[in-house]
Formats: sequence, structure tokens, C-alpha cells
Amino acid sequence: MNAPAFDQPALRGQIANGARLGRYVLRNVRLNSAVTRTSAIDSAGYFLADVAVEHGRILATTPARSRSIETSGDSVISIDAGGRVALPTFIDCHTHLDKGHILPRTPAANGTFEGALAATRADRTANWSAGDVTKRMDFALRSAFHYGTAAIRTHIDSQPPQGDISWPAFMELRQHWRGRIDLQASCLFPIDMARDDAFLDRITQHVVNAGGTLGAVAYPAPDIDHLLEKMFRKAAQHGLDLDFHADETADTAADGLRRIAEAAQRTSFAGNVLVGHCCSLAMQEEAVADATLDKVAAAGVAVVSLPTCNLYLQDRRPNGLTPRWRGVTLLHEMRRRGIPVALASDNTRDPFHSYGDLDMLDTFRLGTRVLHLDHPAGDWIRAVTTTPAGIMGLEGKGCIAEGQPADFILFEGRSWSEVLSRAESNRIVIRDGAPVVTSLPAYAELDGLEGMALD
Repeated sequence: MNAPAFDQPALRGQIANGARLGRYVLRNVRLNSAVTRTSAIDSAGYFLADVAVEHGRILATTPARSRSIETSGDSVISIDAGGRVALPTFIDCHTHLDKGHILPRTPAANGTFEGALAATRADRTANWSAGDVTKRMDFALRSAFHYGTAAIRTHIDSQPPQGDISWPAFMELRQHWRGRIDLQASCLFPIDMARDDAFLDRITQHVVNAGGTLGAVAYPAPDIDHLLEKMFRKAAQHGLDLDFHADETADTAADGLRRIAEAAQRTSFAGNVLVGHCCSLAMQEEAVADATLDKVAAAGVAVVSLPTCNLYLQDRRPNGLTPRWRGVTLLHEMRRRGIPVALASDNTRDPFHSYGDLDMLDTFRLGTRVLHLDHPAGDWIRAVTTTPAGIMGLEGKGCIAEGQPADFILFEGRSWSEVLSRAESNRIVIRDGAPVVTSLPAYAELDGLEGMALD
């Protein structure tokens, strides 16, 4: 099939017109079988389909027809997508919206993990008022929405007094964004703070009030196993899921992931457990890593890799020397064991990662190249769609399915190579059947925040 030119304004206008009339058919669209529930007979990869949309929901996905779908008397608008790829809206299960975009006022940041901790701590103490946090988080959400993300979990720095500032701000934003981005939050603090029962009770109440997730940075501590069990039991008491940072280092002795899996089994925890980073696993002896992964699989723990941030931070060497490893974890080995694996954005324009814009296509493209999620590409697209949706408990999100809201992204590319070779800045994001018409927010909007204006 010779594809018509990708006239984005005209195509967007046709879809908008169809949405206004209440029904249209997007013909000759290339769907991916890994993230599409359909009765069409297909092989792994893409198949050509017609997608009927009615009143903001997907009415049907059927094999593409060689002739127009309309019959005489039909008022349906038929729109030719020219064999271009449509993917579900993205699910981003590990971000730090509260840290985002503080880079301009953290000049001491040097690209190292220790430098990022110090620079962020200083900025948090000096500047993170409710107004500051709210404006930066909303800026990031507008970017994510523009790119086609439908759900986000953000970590919230919860050390006193910040927890009492940021959690109410998050809850207001969650209400403001309801119906556009499903927002979840997970508390974040060094796990040794869980020794303080009063603190743990207070932050757990914030999480419960927000319908959030209990979490911490599970770094090595003498009583780490006791602290993990305390977190698991607190989560079970309140019916909460768990979300940990662990092993964000090249130190082969770092074994937080293994200990989390063991704690999940010891406590017979019934909720979802997600662990982010797990970088040290890639540096350990194969037998050690295999033993850990076997325990993770048995415990039903999920893992999210953060390629943008870990490429930036890990193995940064002094005196301008070249890094020797990629900083990512063993996703292929995990998936072979049936461990749910996801990719996510992590930090954006802060001391932990100087770049990024919460564009999950950019994250998936980088993950594909760095982690070799190709040849074949297989069903790795699930790592930014259906898998994180399952981890976050979002039924029906991250897939294209009959009866579900018509939330998907139409790209210019007609194959993985085409989609992942360009930024696809002209992608058309469809929400409830209609094209999103928002623009990216301008960085100048943040200049009014304390210390953010450029010299």
C-alpha cells in the first residue's frame, strides 16, 4: 500500500471533525498485537486494522478492508491513516515530579549521585514551598499529557517537614488532572527513618489519604531486614502497595532487591511490590544475580528500569574519563523468569538527570537502544503500557481494546524503525476519541519561581 503523505494538520482536523460528530473510522492503521485486544488474526508485531470510534470509545477493531468501510446511508467519517502506527497512551510508573525542573538553581550539581543528593537536599530546604512544588509538578504534567501519557506514579520526598507540604499539593493536582492523567504517589525517604514509629505512622496516613503507595530508599543498613519487614507489615495493615528504590549503584555488595523479595515472602505480602533501578545486579557474578532473580520471580516482585537517569548517573568517572557500563539492570533475564518489567522516565531536569521532558517515547527509544529490546522487538512495548498499568492497578489502561476509551497515539512511522528513529514531535495524541490540542509549556513559565530566572 502506498501511504499518503502525513499531512498532520489535515489528519488531525479530520479526526477532530469525526469526534465532534460522534463517530468515525480510522482506516488502515497499524496496530501492535502486544497491546491490542482484538479478534483479528495476526502474527507477532503489527497488523493492519480499521478502528471504529464512537462517542469517545473504541467501538471495534477489525482487519483493514480494501474498500471503504461505509455502506450507503452511513454517516460515519472514514479517515485513511495510511498504514501508520497507533500505540496506546503511555503509563509512566516511576517519576519524581516534585524534583523536576530545579536544575537552574542547583549549580553545584556535578552529575554524581552524591552531588545530586546534596544539591537536591539544599534546594528542597530553601525553596520547596507548596506554590513552588505545585507549579513545577503541573508544568511537568502538561508536558507528559502533550506527549501522550495517561497515567503517572510520582515519588514524593517525604522527610519532615516536606511531607506536610508536598502531599497536600499532590492531592490538589490529582484532582485538577482527574480525567486527563491518572496520578498516583509513593512516599520516598531513607529507609532508616522507618525506625521512628511516629514518623512512619504520619507518612503512612498521608499515603492512605491520597490512595498512594508506601515506599522508601532501601539502601544498606545494619537492620535493613527488620526495616523492610516493618514496611511490609505497615503496608499490609492499610491495604497499600509498596514501591522501593534499591541498588542504584555499581557496588556488587548492594543486595536490596534480594532482601525485598525475601521480605515479601517472609511476610506473605499480598499487594503489588515494585522495585526501581536495581543497577548493581548487572555487576554481580552470574550465580549471585541468578539466585536473586529466582527469589524475585518467586515473590512476584516487579522491577522498573530507568535508563535515562542511570545512564546519566552511573559510572560517572572523575577527570573526564569515559564510563565503562550502562547502568541498567538485567531486564531480559528478568522477563525470561516471568518477572514483570517496566521502563519509566524517572527524573527530569534536576540534579539526578539534567535532561528529559516526561516523553515516554523518548524513554522507550533510549531503552530499546541501550537494553537491546529489539531483533526482535517482540512485545517490549508492554514495558511502557500494559505492564506498568498492571503494576499500578489500572484496569483497561495501556492497551487498545473494544469498549475502552479511545486513548491512543497516531505516529507518522509505519514500523518500529520509523517510529523509533525520529522524535515524532508531530504525533497525534487521541484522548476520548479527540485529538489533544495543547502545546508544550514554555520554560519561561518557571522563571517566576525563586532562583529560576536565567542570568
